[in-house]
Amino acid sequence: MRGMERGLHRLVVPTAVGPVVVHAGRRTEGAVATVLLHGAAGSWTTWTPLLTAADRLGIPVDDVIAIDLPGWGESRGAVPSPPDVADAVAAAARALGYPRWRIVGHSLGAVVALDVAARFPAQTVAVGLVSPTGAAVRAVARRPLAGGARLPAFAGMVAAMAILRGLGPLSRPLLRGLRRTGLLRVLSRPLFRHPDRVDRSVSDALADEIRPAAFLAAARAARTHDDDAWRRITAPVRAVRGRHDVFAGRHDSREARRRITDYRERVLADSGHFAHVEQAYETLRALREVWAAQPGRRAAPERDRQPT
Repeated sequence: MRGMERGLHRLVVPTAVGPVVVHAGRRTEGAVATVLLHGAAGSWTTWTPLLTAADRLGIPVDDVIAIDLPGWGESRGAVPSPPDVADAVAAAARALGYPRWRIVGHSLGAVVALDVAARFPAQTVAVGLVSPTGAAVRAVARRPLAGGARLPAFAGMVAAMAILRGLGPLSRPLLRGLRRTGLLRVLSRPLFRHPDRVDRSVSDALADEIRPAAFLAAARAARTHDDDAWRRITAPVRAVRGRHDVFAGRHDSREARRRITDYRERVLADSGHFAHVEQAYETLRALREVWAAQPGRRAAPERDRQPT
């Protein structure tokens, strides 16, 4: 129902790593898809606040393919290797008739977006990163003790996921119990700058969308992730992150600029790790070039219409 309210329809797309569930729609006559990739402990629904904000602002976000990444959401199965995940994303866009794409990812999805752009530079017209998982997170994955001292929030998340995985089938009723009592909202507070302003449905969704095994598999893959592959990216990359993002390292932006030729970043003063939820309008404006990107030309800035 949530997808249909935004002009999106649930589809199952076969890929080399198994069936991938997408919510697609808002189709135009264009040949460029807008691919949206969620973060860890999420699904395609993480983008609904941003799509709602886009409609209110009058910013066209069309030809949408919001993907449940392999191993997450309704796309069941094990988490594939990063190259295979990138290939599955590209395969989904092509299966729906799009030869090119602008691709936007949140958190872990931002890493996947960059991997897609590096593997398919000719097909990627622009990349948008929202609260991207940076080099500091991968340092924690490689050296949990040393890295965890610098990024304790992520180290704590890894530990929590390990406990949930160890509980096996008991983890799901535990998470639902935490949701029912309101404790899940309390535990998720560090993810947000103003947790009391965030709709409870956002934190409550974690009870259904957390995948401990998938999270830990992604963390293991981060240990050997080839960030230098991003030097092959030719599309413009625009990033937005919250100043209070507990998963961001001090040097993440510098490391990204070192590898990506056309990289620009905007920091939002009033957001945590979910910039597109806490400051949806500002996130949309920061990524305006991405939404309007077309092959062979750069988007010109336009005046925003204020929400009503």
